[in-house]
Amino acid sequence: MKQFSNGVFIYALGGLGEVGKNMYVLESDNAIIIVDAGVMFPGSDMPGIDYVIPDFTHLKNNRSKIRALFITHGHEDHIGAIPFLIQTVHIPIVYAPRLAATLIRHKLEDMRVREPIKIIEYDANSRFQVDLFNVSFFHVTHSIPDSFGLCIDTPDGRIVHTGDFKIDLTPVGPDIELDKIARLGAEGVDLLLSDSTNAEIEGYTQSETSIIDGINEIFKKAPGRLLISTFSSNISRLQQIVESALVHGRKVAIVGRSMENVISASRAMGYIKIQDSQLIDVESVPFIRPQELCILVTGSQGEPMAALARIASGDHKNIQINPGDTVVFSSSVIPGNAILIDRVVNQLVRKGANVLTNSVLLNIHSSGHPARQELRLMLKLLNPKYFMPMHGEFRMLKLHSEIAIDLGMDPQRTFVLENGESLFLSNKKIERGPKFPADNIYIDGRDINGLNTAVIKDREILKDDGMVAVFLSIDSKNNKILIPPRIESRGFATSRNLKLIKKSEQVVKEELEKLMLEKVTFNNLKNTIKVSLQRYLYKQTARNPMIIPVIMDKKE
Repeated sequence: MKQFSNGVFIYALGGLGEVGKNMYVLESDNAIIIVDAGVMFPGSDMPGIDYVIPDFTHLKNNRSKIRALFITHGHEDHIGAIPFLIQTVHIPIVYAPRLAATLIRHKLEDMRVREPIKIIEYDANSRFQVDLFNVSFFHVTHSIPDSFGLCIDTPDGRIVHTGDFKIDLTPVGPDIELDKIARLGAEGVDLLLSDSTNAEIEGYTQSETSIIDGINEIFKKAPGRLLISTFSSNISRLQQIVESALVHGRKVAIVGRSMENVISASRAMGYIKIQDSQLIDVESVPFIRPQELCILVTGSQGEPMAALARIASGDHKNIQINPGDTVVFSSSVIPGNAILIDRVVNQLVRKGANVLTNSVLLNIHSSGHPARQELRLMLKLLNPKYFMPMHGEFRMLKLHSEIAIDLGMDPQRTFVLENGESLFLSNKKIERGPKFPADNIYIDGRDINGLNTAVIKDREILKDDGMVAVFLSIDSKNNKILIPPRIESRGFATSRNLKLIKKSEQVVKEELEKLMLEKVTFNNLKNTIKVSLQRYLYKQTARNPMIIPVIMDKKE
């Protein structure tokens, strides 16, 4: 820690103002280290999109400074963007807990990423010096084993990143290292970055072990097959479901590639204990007695291409819903996904399934994130000089900052930031820094470069207002219209509305004739078509369809 430093910038490329695509960056004059690289799954307002990932523009522009990527745990919103990141910039080393490292290797293999990547596994006793950043770890409880927070010491001060956590005193797995966290606080923390996802909920998040009674009750009462959907990376939940299935004499089938990978890795590491004889292939599902079968299935958020949605719509090759089946959603609803989930639930009920979701009367889900009392305790234990809430939508970040202020923190020392906004730590003091590029990048199919926000806005226009194409033939040499404008529309006006189409064609023609009294460029023509038609259509319909001029020029 004797190295000279001119200060450290701290900023997020994802995870602020949203739940997902977590990516936090620490940057000095000579080095960059990254904490997590996650995806956000698309909502119903993102047509055609498979994943949303952070914007890597600033990292590409500073690729020579990148030294390492640190992973806090193996959830998709923390590791899902790694395949896209390492195909964009060179990551010299990835430091990850053992389970997360295994899941990352599976992910790279599934996505056929050939770029070599060095992965070093760490535990609670590990410590690494990366340029001027000295990084150590403390174990936290979450809904997946091997979850950690980070302590990052620099010549300019100490930064603590909690990772995703909850203070679960009766966890499924190892305890949170409250003693180590308290020791860090006693030694002094200059900046704390802390999970804000449940900042709206007072009290404590219930223990993961508290839901086992609800799960067992479902197994007792289900007359036929049980289909249970949860996050594939919620290993603590999967472990309890598998144990309950075996106690009630049910074999287990796994449906969904991501869940197959997670359970395979968890079995290999001893987190999920089930014999090969108790697992069955998906192809064997129709031949097992209904009361002797439990099916673990992906798609708890209603994702259209996930296994549960395909089963609900009748498109799955091996599994069809039968009257008497019980389908359980053992997960919370990610903001924006309620419509997708409702659609799947209705399809399941229509086919005769009994659908169960988490409610006051049925306790089948426990969050992996801290409620307000746990947030207070973490703030008390670490006692930071400065505070930056992370991992949450804006209202969650704001509420978390208010919790810190209520505990006595100076409001001038709490920072509710957006993605790309930065803090500058120098000589144990913090001020606001510049803003870095941090757009959403939308992955559509196999294109790793992704689409920017402008493309999604275009899709929204097409979805809401449709498209109007204007075809025009001109003689640019003589500045004449050869064939008058002809309009075709999709998703806006049909052939039944011929009067509107014909009048629109006339409006465009009149405007072009005025324009072409003098020599004009193709850009002039396109702009005139767009402006005149958009003005007329909005006046007539209060709609703004996408307008696409197609101009053909006469050849000699």
